[in-house]
Amino acid sequence: MTTETTAARRTARFLPQLIKFGAVGAVGFGVNLVVFNVMLLIVLRNVQHATIYSTIIATVIAILTNWIGNRYWAFSGQRQDNAAREGVEFFAVSLATGTGIPLVCVWISHYLLGMVGPVADNISANVVGLAIGMLFRFALYRWWVFSPARAEAKAANAKAANVKARTTAAQPATTIVTAPEPATTTGSTLARTPDSGLVGD
Repeated sequence: MTTETTAARRTARFLPQLIKFGAVGAVGFGVNLVVFNVMLLIVLRNVQHATIYSTIIATVIAILTNWIGNRYWAFSGQRQDNAAREGVEFFAVSLATGTGIPLVCVWISHYLLGMVGPVADNISANVVGLAIGMLFRFALYRWWVFSPARAEAKAANAKAANVKARTTAAQPATTIVTAPEPATTTGSTLARTPDSGLVGD
């Protein structure tokens, strides 16, 4: 397969993956919203710091939902065999882009640009920060967590292993031929010399 063919296939997968990624993200957002309100208003209603606990629980469940959706749907053709490592990478990217980037945007608008107020904070965190976070998240999912290079390397290694196994099985058994051992000479040379009798007989 040529490099041009591989690049064309990746480009053709880009738009469907982006659409599926957006759909999974929308489901995750809904899950986050529902879980947060259920925990805050029902389960943890009388618990101190219920808002913090509800946010943590809702975020973790939403990230888990997004991971399942991306692993088995959006990036299903590129998922890793090592699900544990993939999950850790996915959670790290989700936390960094979903929390870190909005915080940076709020800090810039609030402290550097002097845009103080609820409207400015909401725009910087939930509009600008969310949009930039989604772009970074999709890029990191596509080219790191669910990297096509990993999937192609896995397929190439499996193919090489199959070829090696078939080659080994097809090789004929090698017969080792050993040279015969030379006969061992025993006794005296005089004993094998014929007796010519007495001189003059």
